[in-house]
Amino acid sequence: MRATWKPHEKHGKLSAQSDLPDSVFAFPKQRKEPLTDASHVRNAIARFDQVKDVSDGERAQAFANIKKAAKYYGVEVSEKTWHDLAAPPRKGPSKRARRGAAKRSPSARSASARKGAARKRTAGRKRRKS
Repeated sequence: MRATWKPHEKHGKLSAQSDLPDSVFAFPKQRKEPLTDASHVRNAIARFDQVKDVSDGERAQAFANIKKAAKYYGVEVSEKTWHDLAAPPRKGPSKRARRGAAKRSPSARSASARKGAARKRTAGRKRRKS
């Protein structure tokens, strides 16, 4: 996949994200993850798997853009493909948590919820010295 990223040379205060050209973003069609400096490149690498509603082709394009920007800004990227960055997004509780919740009876689940709420209320109170 060929990178479309180009460095953004315009300096100064931007009034909105829309002031940036599409070529500055890791995901140019969605205008997600701007790559305007080294810290933004590191942030795009860290949050790569959190971007939703993009195809595998767009992820490959974004990874090529991130690698090109990283080279320009001197950020080291150890990953070889976008698959190394992408962990599938988690949806809801894990399988282990669902199993644990299913094993508890409904009354036990509500009792544990009451205990958690009680702990939160008492945690905020200061203890008196005797």
